[in-house]
Amino acid sequence: MEKFKVGVINLGCDKNRIDSEIIISSLSERYDITNDPKLADIILVNTCGFIESSKQESIDTILEMSKYKEKYKCSVLIATGCLTQRYGAELLELMPELDIMLGVNDYNKLLSSIEEVLLKKVKVQHCSYSDENINEGQRVLTTGTYSAYIRISEGCDNTCTYCAIPSIRGKYRSRKIENIMQEAKELSQHGCKEIILVAQDTTRYGIDLYGEKKLHKLINEISKISGIEWIRVLYCYAEEITDEIINEIATNDKVCKYVDIPIQHISDEILKSMRRKGRKNIITENINKMRKNINGLNLRTTLIVGFPGETEENFEELKQFIKEIKFDKLGVFKYSMEDGTVAAEMKNQIPEEIKVKREEELMIVQQSISKEINNKKIDKIYKVLVEGFDGKTYFGRNCEMAPEVDGTIFFEADKVYNKGQFVNVKVAKALEYDLIGVECYESC
Repeated sequence: MEKFKVGVINLGCDKNRIDSEIIISSLSERYDITNDPKLADIILVNTCGFIESSKQESIDTILEMSKYKEKYKCSVLIATGCLTQRYGAELLELMPELDIMLGVNDYNKLLSSIEEVLLKKVKVQHCSYSDENINEGQRVLTTGTYSAYIRISEGCDNTCTYCAIPSIRGKYRSRKIENIMQEAKELSQHGCKEIILVAQDTTRYGIDLYGEKKLHKLINEISKISGIEWIRVLYCYAEEITDEIINEIATNDKVCKYVDIPIQHISDEILKSMRRKGRKNIITENINKMRKNINGLNLRTTLIVGFPGETEENFEELKQFIKEIKFDKLGVFKYSMEDGTVAAEMKNQIPEEIKVKREEELMIVQQSISKEINNKKIDKIYKVLVEGFDGKTYFGRNCEMAPEVDGTIFFEADKVYNKGQFVNVKVAKALEYDLIGVECYESC
């Protein structure tokens, strides 16, 4: 008897991607997986509910997939993830197209829920809140076997006034080192060469389990795994960066000299209103310390503009800081008013047109900085992880580039390379965010 086919659509962040990969692995035990929704008997949308634009994308995707119930084979439509966790029964009532709705702590109920819907023709909903559950298990990588994210903790204890993550994902809880190590070893055995460590706050890893921060020790242990060549760390709080972390990044050859510190703003007035722990002097001090001690450091940050009460003076202070610090990589988000957050109730909400203007201003500043930085890379040789070939040109990333959020290196080569191979590339031309080069037989 032919198995039912299931299509899985992932939306949102890399933590969501990990959940989707665990879901796909679980589903594959009983069903065939397809990338074509026209062939799917069951379609699952793993939603994001972080900001307004991501919520709208999730809703639009569910509605789009509901059409496959009318036109093609689909008989069961499932929504999981942060949006369903956040809105629960309200969402199911608003979207009768859904047959199953599961929150972020209920993926273990997925297979039984599908069977219940197929047999009894009923709707099923599970959206339990948890401060203990962590989604772990076998995964089917959607990033290619050569690169994988590993979630080192779940939830968040920070109380940022703009963020709903603690109410969705629960309190901060670290995974055990032995569980993370086992996952990293299994990924390596399947050809993974780049491990990307993620959490809502990677710098706090271990504080709840072991009574002290253990990120530097975790990195060191992973670096001992044969086959792993790059270790990348995302979502570090600038004020939580310790000397031990700096030293591990500086001295461990497998660790990418790349630190992602989403500072969100630099005005102490706005940081206080956001309930961010760091202040301008601490953030600046730690940035300078990292640059002093980590040779070839690449810094990435993300910022929020248009937060309630952000004055022109606050914004100008932020813009001047960006000009002075010159982050290698930078992303900007317009503040999004989120249900149930403290900031949504604040006075002095900023008009959308001002948010747009400020976002554009910062990105113009960063574009110039990025081009200036990239121009200094011309004639330099980089070790590049091959990610594809468009029929004419190869493309990939060096250790200064995280997947999906940073630039790309395009290069020509005489040899044939497969995804996941490393090749030395000499940069010949620099664009604002991308680099263009040629295969090079010299060492980096």
